Amino acid sequence: MDMGEAMKRTTWRRRLGRTAVLATVWGLVTSALPATAEVRAAEARASGGPSVTIRYTEHGVPHIKADDYTGLGHGIGYAAAQDNLCLLADIYLTVGARRSLYLGPDGPAGAYGPAGSNLDSDLFHQQVIDSQVVENTLAEPAPIGPRSEVRDIVRGYVSGYNRYLRQTGGDGVTDPECRGADWLRPITEIDVYRQFHALGISGGSGRVIDAIVSARPPAPGPASRAERATPRSDAKAAAASVNEVLHRTEGMGSNAFAVGAEQSQNGRGLLLNNPHFPWTGPMRLWEAQLTVPGRMNVSGAAPLGIPLIRSGHTRNVAWGHTVSAAVPLGLYELDLASGDPRTYLVDGVPERMTQRTVRVPVRGADGAATTVERTLYSSRYGPVLGAAFGLPTEWTARTAYALRDANEGNLRGLNTWFDLNRAQSTEEVQDALVRTQGMPWVNTVAADKAGRTLFSGVHAVPHITDELAKRCSTPLGASIFPGTGLAILDGSRKDCAWGSSADAVVPGLLGPGELPVLRRGDYVANSNDSAWLTHPERPLTGYPRIVGSTGTERAPRTRMSLTALQERMAGTDGLPGRGFSRQTMQDLLFANRSKIAELAADDTARMCAALPGGRAPTSGGEPVDAGPACRALSNWDERFLTTSRGALLFTRFWTKLAERGGPSWRTPFDPADPVNTPRDLDTGNPGVPTAFGDAVEELNRLGIAPDAPLGEHQYVVRGDRKLPTHGGPSLLGPINVQIHSWDAAKGYGKVVYGPSFVQVVSFTDGACPDVARLLASSQSGDRTSPYYADQTELYAEGRMVKGRFCESEIEASPQLRTVELRMS
Repeated sequence: MDMGEAMKRTTWRRRLGRTAVLATVWGLVTSALPATAEVRAAEARASGGPSVTIRYTEHGVPHIKADDYTGLGHGIGYAAAQDNLCLLADIYLTVGARRSLYLGPDGPAGAYGPAGSNLDSDLFHQQVIDSQVVENTLAEPAPIGPRSEVRDIVRGYVSGYNRYLRQTGGDGVTDPECRGADWLRPITEIDVYRQFHALGISGGSGRVIDAIVSARPPAPGPASRAERATPRSDAKAAAASVNEVLHRTEGMGSNAFAVGAEQSQNGRGLLLNNPHFPWTGPMRLWEAQLTVPGRMNVSGAAPLGIPLIRSGHTRNVAWGHTVSAAVPLGLYELDLASGDPRTYLVDGVPERMTQRTVRVPVRGADGAATTVERTLYSSRYGPVLGAAFGLPTEWTARTAYALRDANEGNLRGLNTWFDLNRAQSTEEVQDALVRTQGMPWVNTVAADKAGRTLFSGVHAVPHITDELAKRCSTPLGASIFPGTGLAILDGSRKDCAWGSSADAVVPGLLGPGELPVLRRGDYVANSNDSAWLTHPERPLTGYPRIVGSTGTERAPRTRMSLTALQERMAGTDGLPGRGFSRQTMQDLLFANRSKIAELAADDTARMCAALPGGRAPTSGGEPVDAGPACRALSNWDERFLTTSRGALLFTRFWTKLAERGGPSWRTPFDPADPVNTPRDLDTGNPGVPTAFGDAVEELNRLGIAPDAPLGEHQYVVRGDRKLPTHGGPSLLGPINVQIHSWDAAKGYGKVVYGPSFVQVVSFTDGACPDVARLLASSQSGDRTSPYYADQTELYAEGRMVKGRFCESEIEASPQLRTVELRMS
């Protein structure tokens, strides 16, 4: 049964319950009919008909048009639920702290951040619910609380989601992941706001969920000599551990390049945004166009359940985000009262920790529900932690650690994205960021039709200046802050509280005037490094260390991005002409170059050719025949195309080398030449041939030929099809990042994250921007949907889709179908 027929049947089969908005299906119109969407909508309104129009174009992309923001939200909720009901319901199960009740306490957690179990996830989110932080923020006027238009959108979204759920019924859901599930339930507005809040704190307290829910005070009594001692940790190892948690490989990243009039081939602005988001779970992206005539017209994508566009474009400006290098949290070391580990001292005055007994329902093995209770502790700074970040932060009789999150209570980001969804210039983009300061943990990169570009690091960052860190860091904090940006401050002093800026929207944050911003006529770029090298000719400095480092070695992906941009401007990359067009920017992305391959592949091949007897040493002590591997490496194209032979071998070699502490280079990093240094792999280091030998041995054991095409072993499975994926892991410096899990017994496994919503937006002299886009994970998580794998297939082929923004483009879609929803 097709979508329209199902909707007709359910309309006549059941009467809708009483809700704030009564909605019924009006019908299904296909592109075969001669009337335009405007005519259809006008005729329907004249007869008291629909006020929400959803037009679907290729690959199931909905173009949602409504008379007002409530209607717009209704269309978003309905369309999103139709594509991803099970995934959305799972999200609401998570933020409602009910995973253990329906799925059991030990199941895989669905938290926004790593949680060891469903129970840990529930305890964390139940504490948020009990704290009423979301409700308290909702009670505030804008910009702290949501503005009225955002509240209308959320109200409409809830009614649209619930409408689809009522029409379908649990047993009518097509997705087997939740068909007939007892956890499919209607939602309320608070579910949507809790989800957004969880998204915000996922970069802070959400990183250490287990440490928060497992924190336990020691038994009362005097501290032992060991507990009285200041915790010590090797500074280098501690910094590495902190950076792994803050920027863990299973996290997220992005590239964003904005090109201005000086370097675009048509003198207009151009943007590439390539967020590396997970292909499954609560961070999965979904694409739509949202229109309220005369008030909003925006196209792009957002995480499921967020009823606005996160990254996208309007008629005159395009923007995207990159995960920021700024640290959105800070730790405090608490000096505990003698004999009472639940009391800490502030300026010598005892202050009792807040204790909250958190209760969550749990389903037992016999199916019966019981209640699990856990006491969680908090301080004036935030929740008390157990072991976290790989640091010695265990709660002892003398010391405890607490975390403060810059995004606690942040619903402002909804206002930020609402304003971005209406912006028409890079100036309006920056104004939105400054006015609301609600962006949680991302930078913003934008280009507009006038040919202007913008990099903005304005988002929620703790007001921890270098002076405050110097004055108030504990010994452990002083050892790791320079290398990580994570502050550990003395919680026993009031003068060590986060500062405040006159231009900050809320206390405790750095103001917009203290955060990095760059406007250029040629280009700006970011690939998750700090703002320092947004443009090599204009390094950004002067911001606090917590915002990011300056004068330090850049990640390989940043170096590859800047190299590719500079070569395109010079016309030396093999593509036609000089400067950027929509097509050359698209080609740049899917060229699948790798900075590390271009720096080290030749050196590695020469080392391989010189191995005594053609045998490489291994960690196990038994040399391995490297002849076939040497030939594969010498013939490799140094790309990560699905057809590239030798790419998998080099990936495993470089991974092994990273596990041994990373490469050493004969030419060290030079801050005066940060794009081209370090370079020249030191193959004389005995760890290099050993890592190569280990990679050869591993592939031999797995039965993988060293010259096997990358796509034979790096792929995703959709139904009974294997779809090859190009790109490579971030440590190799490709612009097109593709992360698969690795099973020592099987090789590559499922996609962890990679290209998600790719957009290339080129503004033209005409009214319609020239857009190519691709949602690599596809629009639906329902494996029975025709939109479950169709765009993934395109990604496997390195193809993108024409973006349809203007009315004429939408109406010209060969797959156009229209659904009208009436609200009364």
